[in-house]
Amino acid sequence: MSRPQPQLGHLTLVSRDPRDLCDFADALWTRLRREAEESFHRAPQLAPLFLDSILNQPSFDAAVFHRVAARLKNEVISLPLIVQAFHRAVRAEPDIATAIRADITTVFERDPACGRFIEPFLYFKGFHAIQSYRLTHWLWAAGEYDFALYLQSRASEVFQTDIHPAARLGRGIFLDHATGLVVGETTVVEDDVSILQGVTLGGTGKEAGDRHPKIRRGVMIGAGAKILGNIEVAENARIAAGSVVLRPVPAHTTVAGVPARVVRTDTPAQPSRTMDQILQDLAYESFSYSI
Repeated sequence: MSRPQPQLGHLTLVSRDPRDLCDFADALWTRLRREAEESFHRAPQLAPLFLDSILNQPSFDAAVFHRVAARLKNEVISLPLIVQAFHRAVRAEPDIATAIRADITTVFERDPACGRFIEPFLYFKGFHAIQSYRLTHWLWAAGEYDFALYLQSRASEVFQTDIHPAARLGRGIFLDHATGLVVGETTVVEDDVSILQGVTLGGTGKEAGDRHPKIRRGVMIGAGAKILGNIEVAENARIAAGSVVLRPVPAHTTVAGVPARVVRTDTPAQPSRTMDQILQDLAYESFSYSI
């Protein structure tokens, strides 16, 4: 049985026309509320979750802020303080709201385990981790370093991900499972990238300055892959699960192994969308090494 497709019309988040963005936001919020109402009746024991997180919220943005804040809050930092920080961030940088919509749509489109928008919204820590990063990145850029670092530390504790606030991540980012992700300070991840669990985008030692990977649009990074140093993984490249990448990766190229080497130069377009990380279309001989 195939999973349902999003009934959000034919709008895409590529458009920056304010009318298109507003229409998309309205359709997404309507869909999410309908799913929450259905869940409320199916699982009444979770009624406070559906009410507090969605049904009693005034908008999609407010609902996201509340849900992420509810997971991050503790005895040091309250839910209202985190929500207030989110609102400050979006007022100053409206593109954050667009990125959040792109992120949740991306999860729905790429994750075969996701059949409703309410699932990443309420339960998926990869989606929550990215939104936490978006807040800490804004705080960092605004000079609120301690607040940013505290929330980063708290997100690491709650979501098992460690994304430095200074890293630059685009929109439409899919963190599948997310556990064990490490993203260094000078990392760049462009739009429409998919990253699985256990991935490290790190440095190679104690060097200072620009020392972390640059991941371009459409890249897919398989589970457990390590990409180390100030190297570029070009558009629509694919990093096989478990690989250790120490050299630049050309566009539309698949690399695999420890250390990684090129095993395919005609990688299909948008591997971040196909999510094929086991390379089943390649012959076994592609991975053998001559001695």
